[in-house]
Amino acid sequence: MTINLKNKTEIIEKYGKNAKDTGSVETQIALLTEKVQELTEHLKTNPKDFQGRRGLLMMVGKRKRLLSYLKDRNLDKYRQLIKKLNIRESK
Repeated sequence: MTINLKNKTEIIEKYGKNAKDTGSVETQIALLTEKVQELTEHLKTNPKDFQGRRGLLMMVGKRKRLLSYLKDRNLDKYRQLIKKLNIRESK
């Protein structure tokens, strides 16, 4: 249920400012999105994994807070990121 190192480095290089940029908001949102997608697939095959479901809800909440922060700080980056990650419909 964790992102392997190859996928993680690809995500960081794609969404970060450089190869070691793991702390930027865009990178954190991209990593959380990948984890959410993996955990969603896991829960489809294991519907009684309640701790996994709780972890999923916590990750979605954290991603939502980070997206809200990004939206307040830089609306253009927010719109580009949700379009790239295909998170939600842009209004």
